[in-house]
Amino acid sequence: METQANKLQELVGAASAKEHSNTKYIAITSGKGGVGKSTVSANMANVLSNNGYKVGLFDADIGLANLDVILNVRIDKNILHVLKGECTLADVIVPIKKNLLLIPGESGDEILKYSEQFLFERFLEETKVLNDLDFMIIDTGAGIGGHIQLFLEAADEVIVVTVPDPAAITDAYATIKITSKTQSNIHLILNMTKSEKEAQLIFDKINKVAMANIGNGLKLNLIGKLPEDKLISKSIKQRTLFTNDAPNSLASLDMKRIVNNLVYKLERKVLKTDTNKSFGSFFKRIIEQF
Repeated sequence: METQANKLQELVGAASAKEHSNTKYIAITSGKGGVGKSTVSANMANVLSNNGYKVGLFDADIGLANLDVILNVRIDKNILHVLKGECTLADVIVPIKKNLLLIPGESGDEILKYSEQFLFERFLEETKVLNDLDFMIIDTGAGIGGHIQLFLEAADEVIVVTVPDPAAITDAYATIKITSKTQSNIHLILNMTKSEKEAQLIFDKINKVAMANIGNGLKLNLIGKLPEDKLISKSIKQRTLFTNDAPNSLASLDMKRIVNNLVYKLERKVLKTDTNKSFGSFFKRIIEQF
């Protein structure tokens, strides 16, 4: 009988034999809930996997972990059960499709408080099954909570999602301001927009205020926009991904452009080569700071 670990290796490659990892960690966050952050995370991961990249999707929305709902999969256990020693990491990872895995999070901050030494060391060893991933998309919580900032600080790239709503834009700016203390390059996605022009105008206003009040070498980048589209709303209700339902729709083409922009920027960016980029080391940095 084929084990979960065997299935993982078939889907993502023989990662267990790879000691070092060059995974890129992309944290997706927002100033407030309801702006489509998790939908963006899931569809971005889907497009990356369709492009041949090996992708992990980590549900780090502590307090409201819901990627399992968006992806229409059943979750029995999550990463907290692994940290408690109740199961292995391979037991909780959910293969979504070829090149795409879901790592379920915990709806509560206990996940960051649990660090029993022996079990945690075993957990770090087990994370080697993920060492072959090209990307880890981290769906963080909304807002400026301390645990959210831990994920943003540890990530290679941070993407803030917002919508053309004054309250959402204000909260997005607050997130940018706090995050700029540890990240000098921050990307922005404007969701539910009416046009490219509207997205650019909103970005220009946010950027102007940020440059005047934050400074510190901050570089904001509009990495893309998504339209206000009934197709996206329909996919959410049906628990499907709009990039699968209608790959040639405006929304899907916009998401593909966002992914292309992200990959292009990462290819041009020289990442540190003296650090271990494994999921285990990433998670260890977060736990140690908590």
